[in-house]
Amino acid sequence: MPTEAVLLERRGDVALITLNRPKARNAINVELATGFREAMAASQDAGCIVITGTDPAFCAGLDLRDLGADKLSELPSYVDAQTQSRVPTIAAVNGPAVTGGFEIALGCDFMVASERAVFADTHVRVGVYPGPVLVDLPRRVGMAWAREMSMTGNFVDAATALRIGLVNHVKPHEELLPFALGLAQAICDADRRMISTMRADWDASMGPAVADARRIHADHREKGDYGRSRGADIAGRRESVLARSRVQRGVS
Repeated sequence: MPTEAVLLERRGDVALITLNRPKARNAINVELATGFREAMAASQDAGCIVITGTDPAFCAGLDLRDLGADKLSELPSYVDAQTQSRVPTIAAVNGPAVTGGFEIALGCDFMVASERAVFADTHVRVGVYPGPVLVDLPRRVGMAWAREMSMTGNFVDAATALRIGLVNHVKPHEELLPFALGLAQAICDADRRMISTMRADWDASMGPAVADARRIHADHREKGDYGRSRGADIAGRRESVLARSRVQRGVS
């Protein structure tokens, strides 16, 4: 069963997975990654999965202060838990979704957002070669916006995310989860076998198949020798990224 870092509830046919390290802004460490994988595995009999975070954040990315592993490559693959899911997923983004957290949101079939949500891919600013965001983000917002977000590391607010097609809906904060659960229930009401086939059809028919695109991405990462990043090497850069994000968002 999931650890305390990840909560799993059932709302009828809907599984609700909540990233639950609020003091660390739900940042990803070994405990959370392991719990997320377990929660996803335990939800494969659901009709739909909603993924959210305990306020104030959705997920702030990797927890470099308490990673629980020496190398990033030693983290359990939380992304694989999504890509291998037979069950459709909705991200209910209640606050900042940054880098690894942004990848979790992008790994869902679609996103809905609170007015408090912001999104950023800061991989390049902390010296880590990007993960599946390089495959998934262009498929959501087009290549130009994907390049801007991943090359600048700039934050995108909820209104902009809606305008560029990153999220499907923006709701008042207190309405976000009920709305996402309502969408999930509508999916549950449909034929599960047909939904599964549709998801596979979309993945295979939109440009290069997702699996092929991810193999291309992995090949570039390996050829660039970007797989040796250590948490201690990038922790200092992370502080400057956080300071920069506060300036961009007007937060003192």
